[in-house]
Order: sequence, then C-alpha cells, then structure tokens
Amino acid sequence: MNEPISISADFIDRHHRYAELIELLRRAFAESAVTIPDRLHYDFGSTAEKLNSTLLVMPAWQNGQDLGIKLVTINPENSAQDLPAIQGSYLLMDARTGVIRAMIEGTSLTRKRTAATSALAASYLADPAADSLLMIGTGALAPELIAAHASVRPIRRVYLWGRRPARARELARELTNDQYEVRPVEKIDSVIREVAVISTATLSAEPLVCGADLQPGQHLDLVGAYKPDMRESDDEAVRKAAIFVDTYTGAIQESGDLHIPLQKGVIQRDQVLAELSELCAGKHPGRSSAAEITLFKSVGYALEDLVAARYYHQKWDTLKPGEPKIGR
Repeated sequence: MNEPISISADFIDRHHRYAELIELLRRAFAESAVTIPDRLHYDFGSTAEKLNSTLLVMPAWQNGQDLGIKLVTINPENSAQDLPAIQGSYLLMDARTGVIRAMIEGTSLTRKRTAATSALAASYLADPAADSLLMIGTGALAPELIAAHASVRPIRRVYLWGRRPARARELARELTNDQYEVRPVEKIDSVIREVAVISTATLSAEPLVCGADLQPGQHLDLVGAYKPDMRESDDEAVRKAAIFVDTYTGAIQESGDLHIPLQKGVIQRDQVLAELSELCAGKHPGRSSAAEITLFKSVGYALEDLVAARYYHQKWDTLKPGEPKIGR
C-alpha cells in the first residue's frame, strides 16, 4: 500500500491559482453533493488562567469519492510570538476504502479557501466595476484576500489598515505589484467612504466598520469575528445592508456580526437573504441594484476544505515528471 503523501505550505503557495479554486468552489456549492456534519467547536486555554483559544474539528465527505477532516486551532495571542493565529492540518482519505491519500498543511489551505470563498461571494455581490479595496487587518489572511478579490474584480487601488501602522506600511510595500498599488492608512474612516469593496479579517471584539460610513454600492466582506461575542461591523452596517452568508447555520449562530443584531432585534432572520449555495445554484441573483450595499459574512465551511484539498492533491498528481513535490 502506498504511503500517504505530504503536501506542504510551500507546494500550495507555488501551485495555487485563485481562478481555478474559485470555479471549483462555485461548482461544489451549486451541486451540494458533499455531506457536511455539524463541526465541533471547543474553547480551550493557551494558559491555565483563561479559555482564549479555539479548536475546530471539520469533517466532510462525498460518498464514493473523498473523505476529509480538518483540525484547526485559533490562538489570538500567537502574534506576540510572531506566529499566525490560525494553525491546522488536513487529512484527505478515499471514501471507498478509508485509505489516507494525503496529509496537507492546513494553515495555508485554510487561508486560500477562505479568501477564495470571499471572492466567490464577491463575484455575485460586488459591483462588477469595483476597482478599489480597503483591507482591514494585516494578518496572514490579508494578502490572500487582496489577491482573491483582485482575481474576480478589476482592483487597482488597495488601502491597508492594521492596529500596528508599521506592519501595515511594511506589508503594503511587499504586496504592491503591477496589478494594484497597496497604500497603508492610519485611520479606517479616512478612506472607507471611497472604496468599492471592504474586506475585514481581524480578531476584533468591537466593531471596526460603522454603518454611518457605508456608501451606496459598496460590498462588505466580513471574515473575522468567528465567535458570538466578536464583531467587525456595527448594528447600523448590518441594518443598511443586503445580507448574505456562507451558510445560514454557521454565520447566524457562530459570529457576533449577525448573532448580536439578531438577538437585539436590529434585524430579523428573513433579512439574511441567501447562503452561498443558493447564489451559486442561481436561486438568488445576488446584487439587485447598483446602489445596494451588500454584506457577506463567512465563518468557514468544511465543503471549502474538501474542495481545496482535492485541488491540491490533483495538482500533486498532475505535476510534470521530475518537478519537486515537497517544499520546505
């Protein structure tokens, strides 16, 4: 029996293409052929004093094809040790035999499938002519979200805000390229009114995006705030927007961006208009007018992991003979 292969972060970075992964996700969401049990969510302590970290266990399978499971930890204090907050591993198996096909570095997989999912949603919800983006957050997801959005919309100007201005300046220099210029900003409200797309990827417990600042036609992509007591947008932002989610159950129950305004009565459940599978299957058209403010809230879905794992495994299988397969 063949030993399972090991797919590294370096391999993923070198062979990933957003346009390819986004289309695979579009097809998978539309077909809804993958079984997704409820994911397991546990809080634990990185120290003995406080339960400040999270363990996620995310299984998924398609009968007769693939079975996968992802283990992810989210440790907000990792930045103090210069480590990404999200750590993870993915196990891809043959659903017919249970044989392990691949062990995949889960942190890179998670970043790229998360960004690809945001871009997939933006392909239905953002202004087709959107050429500007405000990225709120300077963590490991920020470069991926910028690149993913720029793969579905003609982004030319990117503004980057982070709690550490020096980090924002450094990252802006690293990310500027021939397609788009990245400019650091010290205040969110200095540019938020003039951009077409706003993407947030933070671990903030307090709103960073205020509805008073949102302008007609903007698209708001909320990626952080993965717990019911965390939020990146305020009540007014949610009230003003046409709301879409990756999945109803996950986004409504797990993130404070929707859970809190629903509990307060600011919005009602029927104001969450569609989940991503309905957009991809053509059951909802997405953006309804040029002036509409759209909001997409994601918390992650195991279908995305399985699709990404298949994608990277197929990349491995189709490499030219002699090309190195394992990175650092």
